[in-house]
Amino acid sequence: MAMVSATIGKELYKTELIASGHLLLADEPADVGGKNTGPPPGQFLQLSLASCTAITVRMYANRKQWPLEKVRVEVDSERQPNKTLFIRHIYLEGNLTEEQRKRLLQIANACPVHKTLTNPIEIDTKLI
Repeated sequence: MAMVSATIGKELYKTELIASGHLLLADEPADVGGKNTGPPPGQFLQLSLASCTAITVRMYANRKQWPLEKVRVEVDSERQPNKTLFIRHIYLEGNLTEEQRKRLLQIANACPVHKTLTNPIEIDTKLI
């Protein structure tokens, strides 16, 4: 994966994110001092899981030439004692058999972001 960057100046809490040449904004809601010009950082984690799931399912269905018309993935999260719970709903549209739907659920659970979030994570931070 390519490195990404986040830059924040004095404007509370607008943060410019750069990933693969794409500029995105993160911010905080107005009720906590931000201007709501972009999603808060935690939602980018939810977006990562949702988009990775959708793309992985689409790739697999395309490779198998299955009649998948549309995939929509919704992800919510809640903090619980000693963990964060991600709640993911996957909506599949198309004339799929029950076996194909079950297989696509297995594939969804194997997307790279899902694997990352369900395995131990270490962060090596260097102050420069």
